[in-house]
Amino acid sequence: MEVQHQPKQDEKAGLMARCGMTLADWSERWFPDAYVFALIAVAITCLGAIALGRDPIAVANNFGKSFWALIPFTMQMAFIVIGGYIVAVAPPVKKLIVAIASVPKTPRLTVAYVAFWSIATCLLSWGFGIIFAGTLMREVMKRVPGVDYRAIAAAAYVGMGSVWALGLSSSAALLMATKTSIPGSLYKISGTIPLSLTLFTWQNLTMIVVVSTVAIWISYASCPTAENAKTAEKAGLQFVEEKVEVSKAQVPGEYLEHSPILTIIIVLLGVGYLVTTFATQGGMAALNLNIYNFIFIFAGMLLHWTPKNFLKAASKSVPMTGGVLIQFPLYAGIFGVLMGSGLNDVLARFFVSVSTQGALPAVVGIYSAIMGLFLPSGGGKWVVEATYILEAATQLKVNLAWMVQAYNAAEALPNFINPFWMLPLLGLTGFKARDVAGFSILQLIFLTPVALILLWLLGKTMPYVAPMIQ
Repeated sequence: MEVQHQPKQDEKAGLMARCGMTLADWSERWFPDAYVFALIAVAITCLGAIALGRDPIAVANNFGKSFWALIPFTMQMAFIVIGGYIVAVAPPVKKLIVAIASVPKTPRLTVAYVAFWSIATCLLSWGFGIIFAGTLMREVMKRVPGVDYRAIAAAAYVGMGSVWALGLSSSAALLMATKTSIPGSLYKISGTIPLSLTLFTWQNLTMIVVVSTVAIWISYASCPTAENAKTAEKAGLQFVEEKVEVSKAQVPGEYLEHSPILTIIIVLLGVGYLVTTFATQGGMAALNLNIYNFIFIFAGMLLHWTPKNFLKAASKSVPMTGGVLIQFPLYAGIFGVLMGSGLNDVLARFFVSVSTQGALPAVVGIYSAIMGLFLPSGGGKWVVEATYILEAATQLKVNLAWMVQAYNAAEALPNFINPFWMLPLLGLTGFKARDVAGFSILQLIFLTPVALILLWLLGKTMPYVAPMIQ
């Protein structure tokens, strides 16, 4: 039986909590569903292309031709939900999450605690972080009454809007460190940029520490008191206890379904592949979304031990991927319109033209944040923007590695209001985008100036280095 801790009554709602509740109430009333948000983004992008003089038929063709362009990425995102869920509900991992969930005792500390784990796990892998934080959120809400479900949902998502791209799953940094992955036209400008100059610098560590500290403080300070909280119970939300029951073979034909023999063989094959991949490509160079998903699927097989238990968990995870599967093609269409109309080119050249050497990191940050609202695809969007950004950095003698990090730091910010990246979390929890948006908007308001100021100040400590072209 779970222990229900009584919330302390001596906490008073401060200014931040009142702001959070106001934004949350506003978003519940006005913020559209994630699918509607995607439709609005399509409409705005197409109208912008037409306003630039693009023929409406050409815009429609660009949209249609690109509609299926993100199918591989869509499946990757779907498997993030599937693999993360399978691992999260496995008995050993579930026990770990339950143990971690028993730590916080008050609503405010609970929300800050979830924000900390969201950030920590998203720095390791954003896909894992979303699922881990969402699962942890569900567990702590069972134990600590009086937690505002909107505030804690935003806390579970905070890693995706703050520092994930500064961590080990940064698509842009990993791409620039791997010569074979860099498009030829971009390589002529940038050369290779090793991770020792992007992720593993004291400047990047400073960004992570400062932004994370501010984000966790916002989560803590904006959490409503138990008396003012809109709890899941008040909202009529109920979490169904996720259990993967262990069953036994009833007839000889079911023996292999309930035996670990085939699981062990398949997992050994997977381990062999991973060892070969990391040995040939190098530890960090081998890390990409496919490898992360591969690790989680095979870890899920091992943790569930038998094929029957694994398939039970997998079948429960599939309905959570509906939003991903139906909405990502819309964003692919947006990508096609932006590229075909030249709208991205116009914006990029404008921002570069108004920049100076000292201001370029912050200016690029603003540009990347704006584009991230319409092109929420970390790695793919970087390939589009990198040519302009790094060419401008070369001309202005700005450190190329820091420009990669400027993109990373700012590109994550629009995730706070773009439901695109919320979809895995929404699928896991059953919440709506409007439930998360209010407290996420508060994070965006505070973190945007912090990130831009840090990009400007820290950029001054990094001298220009000529491209490493071999």
